[in-house]
Amino acid sequence: MRSAVIVFPGSNCDRDLAVAIEAVTGRAPEMVWHRETELPAGVGLIGIPGGFSYGDYLRSGAMAARSPVMQAVVEAAGRGVPVLGICNGFQVLTEAGLLPGALMRNAGLSFICRPVALTVENSQSIFTSAYRSGEQIAFPVAHHDGNYQADADTLDRLEGEGRVAFRYSEPVNGSARQIAGIVNSAGNVLGLMPHPERAFEPAHGGTDGRRLFEGLLEAVA
Repeated sequence: MRSAVIVFPGSNCDRDLAVAIEAVTGRAPEMVWHRETELPAGVGLIGIPGGFSYGDYLRSGAMAARSPVMQAVVEAAGRGVPVLGICNGFQVLTEAGLLPGALMRNAGLSFICRPVALTVENSQSIFTSAYRSGEQIAFPVAHHDGNYQADADTLDRLEGEGRVAFRYSEPVNGSARQIAGIVNSAGNVLGLMPHPERAFEPAHGGTDGRRLFEGLLEAVA
């Protein structure tokens, strides 16, 4: 499967994400610079990595969401191409309007960097098909603005439509209803703050994240 990882000024997890994708697909993703206006032909998966795009000026992800390449990402998502946004990538997806809500400053006003316990809320999406609903897993987090917030109607809709993919099993950053990751209404866009690519191999201290990529590949292949 041909894939692409979008790279912005300030991205620092783009290589991590690329390594994970290559490990499960057998093919290195195209690294697409933010100033490009088109994606490589035939791309079947788009990754938006963590980091501090544009130095997190204005709001985290706000400037990256207006990069030239994001119009192509939005169009690809509209055609059903899977889009995975991790950490800063989640912030970019909300700022681009591909996911509802916003990522705010952590409730404790401090940067959080540690493994956290997660609950798989819905195993029926292409991103979570390798997990069981209710399963407890662990991914690392590394963010300062991971506090997911949305109005009550949006939160109720996400819950009612089964679009909460992952939930923190413990208080982490103040996120509404402990939400750690959500999908769009079509189910082909996932944004999550924890890093599955950093829980990919035994040297990372855990491999719970690997199944996200393996399940995704199996679901879309």
